[in-house]
Amino acid sequence: MAAIWFWLQPAPFNVLAICICSLTNHPSPTSPSMKWPLRGAYSILLKTYAYCINKIEGVFLNFYGGIVTAYSMCLVSAEHDVHSEDVERLLDQLTSHIKAWLKESEGEGRVTTAPTPAEMRMRSRLIPPLEGEGIEGVLEGMDDFLKHSVRTHHKRFMNPLWSGFNASAFAGEVLTSLAQTSMYTFELAPFAAMVEQAIIRRMNELMGFADGSGTLTTGGSNGNLLGVLCARHSFDPMSLHKGIDGRKHVLFVSAEAHYSVFMAVNVMGIGLSNVIKVACDEDGRMRPDSLAEEIAMARRADLQPLCIIATSGTTVRGAFDPLDEIAEVAHAEGLWLHVDAAWGGASIFSSKYANLIKGVNKADSVCWDAHKMMGVPLVCSAFLIKDPQILRSVCSHTTGAHYLFHEEAENADPGRLSLQCGRRVDALKLWLAWREIGDAGWARMVEQYVSMADSLEQKINEREDMQMMSSRVWANVCFRVTPEKVPEEELDDFNSRLRQLMLNRGNYLISKSEIEGKQILRPVITNMDVDDATLDGLLDECEECVKHLLSGQI
Repeated sequence: MAAIWFWLQPAPFNVLAICICSLTNHPSPTSPSMKWPLRGAYSILLKTYAYCINKIEGVFLNFYGGIVTAYSMCLVSAEHDVHSEDVERLLDQLTSHIKAWLKESEGEGRVTTAPTPAEMRMRSRLIPPLEGEGIEGVLEGMDDFLKHSVRTHHKRFMNPLWSGFNASAFAGEVLTSLAQTSMYTFELAPFAAMVEQAIIRRMNELMGFADGSGTLTTGGSNGNLLGVLCARHSFDPMSLHKGIDGRKHVLFVSAEAHYSVFMAVNVMGIGLSNVIKVACDEDGRMRPDSLAEEIAMARRADLQPLCIIATSGTTVRGAFDPLDEIAEVAHAEGLWLHVDAAWGGASIFSSKYANLIKGVNKADSVCWDAHKMMGVPLVCSAFLIKDPQILRSVCSHTTGAHYLFHEEAENADPGRLSLQCGRRVDALKLWLAWREIGDAGWARMVEQYVSMADSLEQKINEREDMQMMSSRVWANVCFRVTPEKVPEEELDDFNSRLRQLMLNRGNYLISKSEIEGKQILRPVITNMDVDDATLDGLLDECEECVKHLLSGQI
């Protein structure tokens, strides 16, 4: 939304807005193309380079050269709503904001100020003006946005399944905005289209889909929707034209599956009641025997099974469904098997943890979020499919768009494999990050995250008033505090209030959830800066909040 807000200001600085949104690692739509002084872009990126080179040696060297080339090739319009000196001033301020933001992410400041919506409306001028405010309005907007943003790069930010800062990928985000193109045709995005093809091909190879295809999407939710659409097409190829009567079709998912599955059936008109939750074992993994029983019961009830959705890395526990056994059931029943590996797909890089996703090569489709464990800025997510023709058929609605798609580039247009028309270039940031560290670097990252989670589990077990609430194999850690003075029946409420107090204090940001109806705390390790001192600090913060709650000092 920040990109849109800045667009409404008199100075149309699309790259400026994307720089800020990427810096805070918040999703942002791409603003329409506007004229602006590219020498300003050269200035800010050169200055960003000077800072970031100290963080990751050599990351921006070619990036800098590319911007110089782009600058020398582009003509700057003589007519602007702001003077060039104002633009330079604005971009100088952006440089300062970037440097300050990254420095604060390494410091001891608060992760969040935990503002309320009412406080946001009171403190900031949110409604776009009727008359432009010039550079001063833009500067004020920049200040407000960053001042009230959660510091997601901070090592004490452990709330969602993503965190941290990747300078190479950040460079890709800025270049993406600078080039300002859309991914529907090769004609408009020739290099980006080839980069995406290369990324998809490599991810398919890793998943064991030798001849697979795919596309980058808006996230795991969109990837799961595509998986169900492909399952529908595999079941009934004519459903693309005639549709289906969703009242009879059922899907089978883990009882701990992501809610996006329900979004997918809602969009497709199948109905929420037709999603059958399969029982899990004590570790939160789908039970293959229960899956087989549920399918048999559905058939006896004259329902039509459509597909199975397994999960590799559940949201709460980080559990991995047994794919080999589930694939046996799917193949025996003639059902499409889609794997939601949005969170756990990166395990494939590590020889130590690749066994968690063993059997994924037997699936028909997979979704995998690079913006989670791999640390690429939001959003960067892949949908992979074993049979390329099914995805092409599902997206064959593009054939009527003669104003976009032409025969000359039929096999090169990314838009022919996507549910989207206008689409940002999300491949470049992943490609640059991958070029920097390679498969081996992703493996080291995965292993460090899980190692730190192992360490946190051990520290929790060593503290008397804390209890692990689930076994774990991934970077999720599910626990709760169990003070002696708090009765068992009050622990859920106590842990919920403790988490709220932690949020208000803003020193650490973790999430809360439920396991078997019990309230739990769930930090996730997805930042390379997390160390043992960070983990000790988290548990000390929990104990400090316990003292405040027990003494009534809230």
